[in-house]
Amino acid sequence: MYRKFASSLGSLALVGTAAFSEEQTSISRTLTDIAAGADRYDWPRVRDAFAETVTVDYTSLWGGEPATQSGDELVTAWSGFLPGFDITHHMVTNHTIQALTDTAAVAQADFTATHRIDDELWVLGGRYDYMLEKTANRWVVTAMTMTALWETGDRGLVAKAGARAAAAN
Repeated sequence: MYRKFASSLGSLALVGTAAFSEEQTSISRTLTDIAAGADRYDWPRVRDAFAETVTVDYTSLWGGEPATQSGDELVTAWSGFLPGFDITHHMVTNHTIQALTDTAAVAQADFTATHRIDDELWVLGGRYDYMLEKTANRWVVTAMTMTALWETGDRGLVAKAGARAAAAN
């Protein structure tokens, strides 16, 4: 999906210009807002990084099919289980713009996500591929695909965190 979209955007005409540098910074800020906002439970910050409708693909980890939903629904789902962990740390780095026009971008980043409950850890690493669109004042994510490349620890902590978060509400 991303390669087809990236090839349809054409060349990166802005590479090496100040305009490209500004767009790179703005896109990186959007991607950081998702991860850092989630770790801080700053749900408005996370929500502002997504378009009204977003497609998320976690099939490399959970199977199933990609899901298209509202940004509100996505953030509500995340806020329903992430606070059940004692701590999370989503390190998203090596942001790279694959394709860019005035209104659309394709980007990629590497990640490591650490989740802890008591002395138990679940750590996941891999890559995110993003599709973004430019709104009046910022870049927002319209689609993201997570490709899990490795993990260690107990994936079952996700269910435990969900139960803990539900019990706290």
